[in-house]
Amino acid sequence: MTNVIGNRFSSIEQVTNQFLSPTGVKETAKTSDISFEDVLKIKQNEQVMESSELKFSKHAAMRLASRGIDLTESVSQRLENGVEQASKKGIQESLVLVDQLAFIVNIPNKTVVTAMDQTETNSNVFTNIDGAVIM
Repeated sequence: MTNVIGNRFSSIEQVTNQFLSPTGVKETAKTSDISFEDVLKIKQNEQVMESSELKFSKHAAMRLASRGIDLTESVSQRLENGVEQASKKGIQESLVLVDQLAFIVNIPNKTVVTAMDQTETNSNVFTNIDGAVIM
């Protein structure tokens, strides 16, 4: 007489054969030659690229358009460098001055919140910032 475990199996071999049998396992087709590690690196690089791009809020874009301010490649590059410097210093909301233009930038989100030219900065008062970068 054999000992029945749980009224079904008499040995661990029977459990193994029932649940861990290779005959019941289907081979999965290889869908790609790219490893998980490679996919992870690609996604991380995409996030770094996305997070490094400076964005403009709707308000800032409207301000630039309504004032006829055209950002040159040089001004854009200097603005991005200013944002990078502010980030390194731990600034959260920064005033970034580039030539005659002033930008309020949310540094963690890398988003220009508002933009103004020399005519709008006559009062020289900026609120809700915790740092300034002059480029």
